[in-house]
Amino acid sequence: MEIDAILKPFQRFGVHLGCDRIHKLLQNLDNPHLQVPVIHVAGTNGKGSVCAYLSSVLTQAGYRTGRYTSPHLVNWTERISFNEQQITTEDFCQVLLQVQNAISPNEESPTQFEVITAAAWLYFAQQKVDIVVMEVGLGGRLDATNVCPQPLVSVITSISREHWQQLGSTVTEIAGEKAGIIKPGCPVVMGQLPPDAAEVVQTRAKELNCRIFIPKPAHKLDHLVTTAEYQSIFSQKTIKYPLALAGQIQLANSALALATLEILQNQGWEKITEAGIIQGMGKTKWLGRMQWTSYTINETTYRILIDGAHNPAAAKALREYVDSLNTKSVSWVMGMLSTKEHDKVFEELLRPHDSLYLLPVPDHSSAKPDELAALAKKICPQLNFCQTYSDLNLALDAAFSVPELDYFISNNSDIDKTKYLVILCGSLYLIGYFLSK
Repeated sequence: MEIDAILKPFQRFGVHLGCDRIHKLLQNLDNPHLQVPVIHVAGTNGKGSVCAYLSSVLTQAGYRTGRYTSPHLVNWTERISFNEQQITTEDFCQVLLQVQNAISPNEESPTQFEVITAAAWLYFAQQKVDIVVMEVGLGGRLDATNVCPQPLVSVITSISREHWQQLGSTVTEIAGEKAGIIKPGCPVVMGQLPPDAAEVVQTRAKELNCRIFIPKPAHKLDHLVTTAEYQSIFSQKTIKYPLALAGQIQLANSALALATLEILQNQGWEKITEAGIIQGMGKTKWLGRMQWTSYTINETTYRILIDGAHNPAAAKALREYVDSLNTKSVSWVMGMLSTKEHDKVFEELLRPHDSLYLLPVPDHSSAKPDELAALAKKICPQLNFCQTYSDLNLALDAAFSVPELDYFISNNSDIDKTKYLVILCGSLYLIGYFLSK
């Protein structure tokens, strides 16, 4: 049986926040979530990267490590991993069927996300993991992952105005939802939040008698931010480590992960060593986020940078990384969902003389490319080029067919190819579609 076939009946319930259904479902499964220690990670942006760092280091340290993240880009199996290996399709189907059989016909049906989350907890318990890195799906307080009474550490990476339709129209309201993962007496690691949001989180932590740690972003040790130095939250000690994930934003994300690891060390997780941290950070992978890959057209292979950049904060981080590369020409290949803040994303990304190639996001509620084009020209009237395309291949082929790019690649093969840069971004679903082709 296929994963899609099992999950499809639950699609109709959509996004329906609340923990009552997941609690009942987990109770029917003998409460697997109470059998494994958990690090719980929330945030608007950065939570996936933090989870990836933590999972990599803990696996490197020799712990049986589970990781649960969402959404997936290509395959459902990306969401659940054990020791850095995705769950197999066979194992995923098996635990999903066990969850399906545990659903009481006399109770309200769980949502698709709740079914997958319950399957993750069940799988981790069956694998007898030592520790789970659990990423919040949406918000925090009413998210299906928020069922653990005493996480080892609660992490809140960042807060900005995202998913306001479900979480509240202001950053303060959204902060209140994300602070809902904080539990009595459990340590909290907090990123560099807007002042109003930080106050909400700190107030909640104080109410629940939680010690809160706010690590400083690490220092970059080279121009392209491939190595960094982090200062301990407990002492003056520092550690130098490789940054496998690209972008200056990783100075902050990696510091949050290292602060969390320090807290674990203080809790008695003795196998976490400096050498293991360095090796684990260097091995970290996170698909589709400021990732360099390739695209081939007419038997010529080009480098391409791919990233979700699906909200203003993520777009800002991507633009900062692009600017650090000293590019001569920037071409954006973009599609966005209809629900996103298109104007604010464009304001963060676009600069005079950039080129913009717009297309719909396949199989999703996409913004109309012609409306995006009009908006982009209004926000950045000095764009070098702005055109719409009906599909991804047409847009990419056009972006890679400019004369100066062909000349550069064919005559300067040993020169840094980032001087003529093509970036695919705007939606994680679009990135997933690209990676699946």
